[in-house]
Amino acid sequence: MIYSTFMVTSAQTIGLLVKDARHSMNMTQSDLAKSLGTSQSAIGRIEAGNQNLSLEMLNRISSVLGKQLITPGSGAMNLSIEGGRRLHGTIKTRSSKNAAVSTLCASLLNRGRTTLRGIARIEEVNRIVEVLTSIGVECEWSDNQQDLTITPPEQLDLASMNVEAARRTRSILLFLGPLMHRFTAFTLPYAGGCNLGTRTVEPHLQALRHLGLSVEATEGYYHCDVVPPTTSIRAFTLTERGDTVTENAVMAAAFTPGVTTIRNASSNYMVQDLCDFITRFGVVIEGIGTTTLTIHGIDDVDEDVSYDISEDPIEAMSLLTAAVATESELTITRVPIEFLEIELAVLDSMKLNYSMSQEYFSHNQMTRLVDLNVKPSQLVAPVDKIHPMPFPGLNIDNLPFFAVIAAMAQGTTTIFDWVYEHRMIHLLGLNKLGANLTLLDPHRVMVVGPTRWRGGGEIVCPPALRPAVCLFLAALGARGETVLEDTYVISRGYEELPERLNALGANITSFLQ
Repeated sequence: MIYSTFMVTSAQTIGLLVKDARHSMNMTQSDLAKSLGTSQSAIGRIEAGNQNLSLEMLNRISSVLGKQLITPGSGAMNLSIEGGRRLHGTIKTRSSKNAAVSTLCASLLNRGRTTLRGIARIEEVNRIVEVLTSIGVECEWSDNQQDLTITPPEQLDLASMNVEAARRTRSILLFLGPLMHRFTAFTLPYAGGCNLGTRTVEPHLQALRHLGLSVEATEGYYHCDVVPPTTSIRAFTLTERGDTVTENAVMAAAFTPGVTTIRNASSNYMVQDLCDFITRFGVVIEGIGTTTLTIHGIDDVDEDVSYDISEDPIEAMSLLTAAVATESELTITRVPIEFLEIELAVLDSMKLNYSMSQEYFSHNQMTRLVDLNVKPSQLVAPVDKIHPMPFPGLNIDNLPFFAVIAAMAQGTTTIFDWVYEHRMIHLLGLNKLGANLTLLDPHRVMVVGPTRWRGGGEIVCPPALRPAVCLFLAALGARGETVLEDTYVISRGYEELPERLNALGANITSFLQ
């Protein structure tokens, strides 16, 4: 097999590292197994080098043993996918990546303990946790690794910030809103994340100026100064209806005494989750789910607060796409239907065969959920182009999955991404798996189907989360072997996705190179 030499060497090396770290902690294999929620025999296989590990599991082992076994950049995590297998069974939608990141950053607003229940253990969250712990915040995972408790110190130590971790995520921008309530002046490293083209931070800065933050960007850092506004009633309109822009403005307004009205606000799922979370601090927010938010700010909060994060509509769409790409029948539970209604309307026009359960509520009693059963379908291309719009339109992060779905449909589909310059280009990697995509310009791609997927040999993951997942999902449907190299970007947004799909009948092996 293509990967065997690297896989064996890496598994044996990691096994020895685990064994040595366990011995240094005076732990037995049984102790380690109990902490990880697995079996002693599994630990034995890991230490013998006979068990291939996901990046998520390596991070969990590192956390339990108190030693970083590998670090990002020390080696590329790859996936070998034996495709062409029908999937079957039931899979649960896990909690939202984007809501996890925003609520995690918003925990800095609370001087007391915050517990985020059901938070995704993904690399994006790990990077934010690394930044938080480096500045003195205590972050403790529950025994089942599903809940995270955040306890801030009396004074944050920004001078000790883990700059490398901060630069690996664009989410570091979401520190602007909370930190302006802790400091009169501070600096943050430039934001990183996916390579999707030019993404200016100016909309963030324009919004936060109304709440007293001024920023100068020089030498790789944002230099921030804070002068609290003197007015008790203020209103402004966002120049961009962006999700993170709205989140930053909401966090800034929540602890600026008085009443702030934000117009042209995003009403997307992660913004609604953040607003619901912040109301648990005693902040009153009117208009949640609309484009006008009125926030009654408070001075401070020092309370023990807990919150259940909503399910992820983008993961639900990913799992639906896995069913389509593999021509399988799958039941996807806990699907946040409010944020997939337009996507399903488009899929209706493409003749997708699916059914839904009655609605029920998420644990936070805010998000409406359904169970979705998807069956093999004879898809047809839609009459109109597929394009995103702000909520309640088709989600920009779900748009790439339609390239995979359209490749399975009879006819020609045009997909128009008016937001990002580079994302359509990244989707051309689907041609290596047998698709017929033509780039019309940086924002439009034409897809001709139906496609008979075929194994693509070795493919390097593009530096963008959703296009990388699209390649992964197409490879599931492709007969033969595909090795997807450097899959760290997928781990940024999905928790144990290969392992969960293997439980449905896929054949995916992860290995470190």
